[in-house]
Amino acid sequence: MTTPPAPANPGVRLLDISAEEADQRIDNYLLRQLKGVPRSLIYRILRRGEVRVNKGRVKAEYRLKAGDQVRVPPVRTAAPVPVSGAGTGAGDRLEQRIIYEDERLIIIDKPSGMAVHGGSGLSFGVIEALRAARPDAHFLELVHRLDRETSGCLMIAKKRSELRMLHELLREGGIDKRYLALVRGRWNLGTRTINAPLAKNQMRGGERIVTVDADDGKAADSRFKPVEIYAQATLMEIELGTGRTHQIRVHAAHVNYPLAGDDKYGDDDFNKKLRDVGLRRLFLHAHSLGFTDPNTGRSVEVSAPLPPELRAVLDRLEPI
Repeated sequence: MTTPPAPANPGVRLLDISAEEADQRIDNYLLRQLKGVPRSLIYRILRRGEVRVNKGRVKAEYRLKAGDQVRVPPVRTAAPVPVSGAGTGAGDRLEQRIIYEDERLIIIDKPSGMAVHGGSGLSFGVIEALRAARPDAHFLELVHRLDRETSGCLMIAKKRSELRMLHELLREGGIDKRYLALVRGRWNLGTRTINAPLAKNQMRGGERIVTVDADDGKAADSRFKPVEIYAQATLMEIELGTGRTHQIRVHAAHVNYPLAGDDKYGDDDFNKKLRDVGLRRLFLHAHSLGFTDPNTGRSVEVSAPLPPELRAVLDRLEPI
């Protein structure tokens, strides 16, 4: 009697890379395919050659091409950690905060106090909650980031080609991003572009911060324009030329007009005065953005109104 051939390992998957999936690193691709697997294990199976692309070994930094075939070995994954009821509820609330959506892009009005992604002790952020709310979505990725305490316009790409296009626009300054912020004192600098290079991960009192550093910092520019002037504060519109970490907060403090509610770069006395009129968060809101897709001519312009809790603070300030 003929012995039948041994069945192929049912855990091995051969995945063909589409044009939409191309140009991403193999380690990032595997993290999405093997949900719940630690990053350290991803790198281990790559080093061992258990992952193959077109039957050959590749390194973690290899960028996939359309038509590549990826061999994904069987990997014991952790039981999926269900997004908690709070996470699921957060996803539902985010759905209600969508201010623009088409077949390629979602823009939400992110609430203050919610991180854009999980980590640093957080089980979920905007992107995890949105994925939980849309389990059938093929692709959802953050285009850019906002600080946890910053509210306003946040872009999530629904296609890899959209993500690549928007990242290119961001690098070239092709996306008009504007913020509203309340700063200490009466602004007397007129409309001012602040060019001050920024360096990340400097230490101060055991805390990691961003600092202005002419020698080692990366170029950063922010255009500040006064909108409403009060007795002790000024509402500013800020247009970003670059998108460095904490850029607005550091630039504002650099010219001695720190942001209201900023517990890292701000003024404690000023923050206390603003708490007395109801400010319980950082007064920074991404209020508008716009761009034109250079490939299709598609134009997107959106705005998110100042949140009620911030408008209420302005209403309590003494006008001049």
